Amino acid sequence: MASLNVYSALVVLFLTCGAAMATKENDQIIKDNYCETKMGLPCVLEAFTSIFETGTISSKCCGELVGLGKVCHSALVKRTLENPLFKDLSPARIIAKSIQTWNNCLALIDSLSPSA
Repeated sequence: MASLNVYSALVVLFLTCGAAMATKENDQIIKDNYCETKMGLPCVLEAFTSIFETGTISSKCCGELVGLGKVCHSALVKRTLENPLFKDLSPARIIAKSIQTWNNCLALIDSLSPSA
């Protein structure tokens, strides 16, 4: 149960990490595209764990991530990396995991889509 609380706190930070710490560009992208309202909390947790920790993301949450859009996905990851809590993480590694998660989800969603 304690780990759920830790992940919940991380998700809150993922969604709302200090506007003062984020670049104005990422904040503007997130605001203009309503990025913080497009995924449900359980899927935010899965995506966060897949990118910032070691975890997997379900097909349902892949659908939500792809629905979020690449622009929002990238802006939220970059903004999270700017938070001092994540200063010890390798930005290059996180960006690579973010791209890998995005590409895996996109491929999964494409494979589930009926052919035209």
